[in-house]
Amino acid sequence: MDSLVAAIDQGTSSTRFLVFNAKTTKLISQHKVEIKQSFPKEGWVEEDPKEIMQSVYECIERTCEKLRQLNINISNIKAVGVTNQRETTLVWDKETGEPLYSAIVWLDLRTQSTVESLINKAPSQNKNHLKHKTGLPISTYFSAVKLRWLLDNVDKVRQAVASERAMFGTVDSWLIWCLTGGSNGGVHCTDVTNASRTMLFNINTMEWDPELCRYFDVPMKILPEVRSSSEIYGWMKSSSLAGVPISGCLGDQSAALVGQMCFKEGQAKNTYGTGCFLLRNTGTKPVMSEHGLLTTVAYKLGKTQPTCYALEGSVAIAGAVVRWLKDNMGIVQSSAEIEKMAAAVGTSYGCYFVPAFSGLYAPYWEPSARGIICGLTQFTNRNHLAFAALEAVCFQTREILDAMNQDSGVPLTQLQVDGGMTSNRLLMQLQADILCIPVVQPTMSETTALGAAMAAGAAEGVDVWSLSPSHLPHVTSEKYEPQINLKESEFRFARWKKAVQKAMNWETTEPHCNSNDTQQ
Repeated sequence: MDSLVAAIDQGTSSTRFLVFNAKTTKLISQHKVEIKQSFPKEGWVEEDPKEIMQSVYECIERTCEKLRQLNINISNIKAVGVTNQRETTLVWDKETGEPLYSAIVWLDLRTQSTVESLINKAPSQNKNHLKHKTGLPISTYFSAVKLRWLLDNVDKVRQAVASERAMFGTVDSWLIWCLTGGSNGGVHCTDVTNASRTMLFNINTMEWDPELCRYFDVPMKILPEVRSSSEIYGWMKSSSLAGVPISGCLGDQSAALVGQMCFKEGQAKNTYGTGCFLLRNTGTKPVMSEHGLLTTVAYKLGKTQPTCYALEGSVAIAGAVVRWLKDNMGIVQSSAEIEKMAAAVGTSYGCYFVPAFSGLYAPYWEPSARGIICGLTQFTNRNHLAFAALEAVCFQTREILDAMNQDSGVPLTQLQVDGGMTSNRLLMQLQADILCIPVVQPTMSETTALGAAMAAGAAEGVDVWSLSPSHLPHVTSEKYEPQINLKESEFRFARWKKAVQKAMNWETTEPHCNSNDTQQ
């Protein structure tokens, strides 16, 4: 029997555990559990760290049951990789193993005033003040700002830091610490890709930066140890996989880049999940964007391997817009239904939907923007709205692709895509039409988990997966060619940009009467 490698894929809306054949890369079995998000106040997004951990154990056990039913010996699983929603911020007590607060999710906006005071502190009052070290603008998106909020607002966190019991981490750190024993000898580490999204990590020196930590006033002793994306961090302590090494760790977008085999400079992929993330491999040098993109660590596949970097365009709301139409508005009953509704009209009929629920990310970085639906007439119905929502995902991708082409000077000739929303064929065709280039979708859509499994299987001491170019499998894919004329595509895109301008500068941080306050 060939060796198997597993991956924990802990995303914003669900947790999955997937098992791959290390030789053929075939997906053997998987299990998925949805994760509850809570919105305690307007703009706040939280998840329960214990629920996240529980979902991981449940996915592992269910998948192992499925493997036994297939008569596959689980001792063939030689390694586990971890991939995760990035930036989401956790603090826990290292003695009790208890979280000190909910996990503050990357989309959360509570830190808007924290961001403003941090920007005002910069000599030039410029959000890019720390970009030369971090590759990132000061924004609600990144972990250091969320950690600053926790230190400022949560007594339990402050007390734990003072008594040297606090541990900070992104989701990968929490999972690895718990899986390797927790308060009983758990390993407190992260990888370079996740560290590069905190704003505390210097992407040039590749270590935690004392000056950045001082800027955010974060004590360095609570930070995890930074490791490469492919090495043995520790061993599973409990569950059916006790004794199996955890040997791969990549933030979800980096994992998708690896899973799409984008190892050459200039190769790019776009992942359609809760948000939308376009990453382009820029090789072993960090390239700073002039057009609102982030510079991030793509991967470092082994202790002695070089670090590779990427330019990233991040869009906050992609699949989340479908969830909003379903859960908040009751306009669609299931994610699959939106495709049927949109196909029934085949046009938004002049309706444009800018889903700036968490402000706008790339290329604008405008936290004051809010969602807007415009161009409505008496003719507009829910099907047009469904179409406009799908179009919004495509227009946002077009904006980050344009920025990327301007930064690199070498336009992409096709776009490799992956993620949950790529099963929507109408969306993929729309995307090709709006970009005016072909869209290429691999038949095996689980590229994020595959990337984590590749990193784990290739780690020194595991060595069951070869990443050398000659060993990479041929990936079958489907290609969507643009089908509308350029003029119409450009007209619709210009209209979209007009709608974006109308969404800007909506929310100010002046105090306003909150609906939760008691009204006199």
